[in-house]
Order: sequence, then structure tokens, then C-alpha cells
Amino acid sequence: MLEDVRQGVYEALMRLPKNDLVMGTSGNVSGRKNDRVVIKPSGVAYEELSPSKLVVVDLEGEVLEGELKPSVDTAAHLHIYRSVEEVGGIVHTHSTYATAFAAMGRGIPLYLTEQGDLFGSGIPVSDYVPPGNEAIGEEFSEKAAGDKVKGILMKQHGVFAAGPSPGDALKGAVTIEHGAKVSYVAESGGDPSELSPEEGKRLNEKYMKGYGQ
Repeated sequence: MLEDVRQGVYEALMRLPKNDLVMGTSGNVSGRKNDRVVIKPSGVAYEELSPSKLVVVDLEGEVLEGELKPSVDTAAHLHIYRSVEEVGGIVHTHSTYATAFAAMGRGIPLYLTEQGDLFGSGIPVSDYVPPGNEAIGEEFSEKAAGDKVKGILMKQHGVFAAGPSPGDALKGAVTIEHGAKVSYVAESGGDPSELSPEEGKRLNEKYMKGYGQ
């Protein structure tokens, strides 16, 4: 029943270090199917992971399958799943440029059309919440950008991105990091102009309706 979710979470996890979105054992990915959530175990190196080592919990956090402890961010993931019905996958990263914006307490401006496509706006920054706290999920549910793909910077922490699947959430995390890097470089070289909220919304609606096969 959950094998497709396990595989999707595992594949997304393997792409985190390949895309320079995490260091060491930091970061995590989860995926939901109905009232079951598959999530990375806590503190396990990426090269040691396999689909069978992932942990299955219910929406209240009770471990149903797996011998390892689930991620310390499990409560935040579950709060998002309970609050945002269309979310089927969540990715948490500590990617360098996006986390630098989070350290400054700044959101990522809407400078790029690709960010507009996926999110329809700039990427907001949350209030400070200690790591592992369920309030991370509360901040996400209140402030995250986008329609089907959502993202937020957790102040002085990192990135949370969510979408209909783990793969969609990963795409969001990659786009957030790229947007943060381009924003940093552009602001270092000049005074870039933001796309308007109306244009961000238009780009997002067009992308969601017409992109891909």
C-alpha cells in the first residue's frame, strides 16, 4: 500500500545531497498517503538509507512501521499534513543561500519568473521557532506561498517546501535555493526589480494549468 510513497520519499532523499541542499545528516523528506506518513529516520546518513529503513507514522505521530526513530521534525510535518489537505510531500533542507536569507530574517524576493511559476510570490520568512517544534508547521500553514507547491524559510533555520508529492516538494526546495542564490548575486551587483504580485499570480496560474505533459 505504501511502497510507492516509500520509493518517492527515498528518491527525493537521495537527491538532497546531490543538489547540495543538505550537509551531514541534516534535512528530511516525508510523503503521505491517506492517514499514513513515510518519513526519514532521525540522524541516519544519506548513504545508509534505503526504502525499508524509512519510518511510517500516523497523523498523530504514532510509529506504525520501522525500527528507527522518526525525524525530529516529524511533528512539524504532521501539522502541515493535518492543516493543508492538498499536501502529499514535504522537504526540509538547510541549503546555503536560502538559509542565509533565513538567518537574516528575510524572505526571498520575487525576482525570477521560475519562482513565480511555481509559487506565485516571494518566499516568506517565519517567526523564530526552535527546531523540532510543532509550531514550525503552524508557521508554514499560516504563511507559506503558492497554490499547489508551497514554501517558507524558517527564521535562522532553513527551508520547508511542500507539494502534491515528495518529488514536487523537492522541486520547490531546489527552486527556492536557486532563487535565493540569484537574489544574493543580483543584489550584490545592483538593484534588481521585483515582479509585481499580479504578475506572480498570473505566472503561477499559467504554469499550473499548462506546464508539462
